[in-house]
Amino acid sequence: MEIDINLTKIRNKIGAVEKQFGRENNSVCLIAVSKTRKINEIIQAIDNNQRHFGENYCQEAVEKIKTINRPDIIWHFIGPIQSNKTKQIAHNFNWVHTLDRLKIAQRLNEMRPDHLPPLNICVQVNTSNEVTKSGLSIDKLESFIDSLKEFKRLKVRGLMSLPEIKRDFDEQRESFKELNKVFLRLNKNNAEIDVLSMGTSNDMEAAIAEGATFVRIGTAIFGPRIQ
Repeated sequence: MEIDINLTKIRNKIGAVEKQFGRENNSVCLIAVSKTRKINEIIQAIDNNQRHFGENYCQEAVEKIKTINRPDIIWHFIGPIQSNKTKQIAHNFNWVHTLDRLKIAQRLNEMRPDHLPPLNICVQVNTSNEVTKSGLSIDKLESFIDSLKEFKRLKVRGLMSLPEIKRDFDEQRESFKELNKVFLRLNKNNAEIDVLSMGTSNDMEAAIAEGATFVRIGTAIFGPRIQ
């Protein structure tokens, strides 16, 4: 029952933070990060009306998706994308949050089956300019998004970031503020770009304050991660 209790706490917290910072009620969608989690844990979350799940490891995720086999569940790929995994990702996921290379975009587009709707894409942005992190710099973002227009089986929906961990709330907000500015500019020119994926168990409140529409929560729902 702990997962049920945790989900209720997180949903209540999201609602409270939305209200605190003048966001519309239910404007933030909760993605339960279920990487390394057992199928029975995911089923428990599903039974508590959780519909969005985030996975980092392709092979593990595909096994879960096929076993659970629920068309009403929305699967988000939120891990690094290897070229040899693009077919599985394109066939099994509804969303990809970590696109930052044209080569990968081309492969996802080619591999996406015709009978499925376009794959929803968030472009990953490296807001903290960390050399060890994936993602595009903000100055390269708009030209990259323009280059994705030729891929008809992909649908660019927004931006994603995973900034460096900071403990201070105001510092966390600063990490998200710049990306929100870029997002709002893109949204003004293209209403289909309507998603800002940022915020984890550590910095969810700051992300919501700065406009997040998806938050990716694992530990606060499922407990400490199983390695």
